[in-house]
Amino acid sequence: MITGAHVILYSNNAAADREFLRDVLELGHVDAGDGWLIFRLPPTELAVHPTEGTPQQEFYLMCDDLDETVRHLTEKGAEVDGEAITAAWGKRVSIRLPSGTALPLYQPRHPTAHGTSA
Repeated sequence: MITGAHVILYSNNAAADREFLRDVLELGHVDAGDGWLIFRLPPTELAVHPTEGTPQQEFYLMCDDLDETVRHLTEKGAEVDGEAITAAWGKRVSIRLPSGTALPLYQPRHPTAHGTSA
C-alpha cells in the first residue's frame, strides 16, 4: 500500500541547498532533469505527538552519534545552531542549509522503528 515517503524542503536558494545535501550530507540522489535532484533518505519512521497548539509537521535527520556527526559536518563547512539539547528521549541540534533554513539532527535514546515489518 504505502511504498515510501517523499519529503519536500522549500528553499529560497534551492540550488545551494541541493549542493549541500549532495556534497556535505553526502546523500545519494537521482537527477529528475533540469537540476532537480531527488535525494535518497535513510530508513524513516513517523511519530504522532499530541499538541495543544496548531498541528504542524517536523522533519529531523537521525544519526547514531550526534557529536561525531556534527564534528564530521562542521569539518565539511556546515554551520551548527548553538549547543545540542539533551533530554530523556534523545539529543538534538540544528545545522543551517546555505539558504539559512534550519535542518534538525537527532540522536534518539528510544527504540526506533527501523527494521520493523509493516
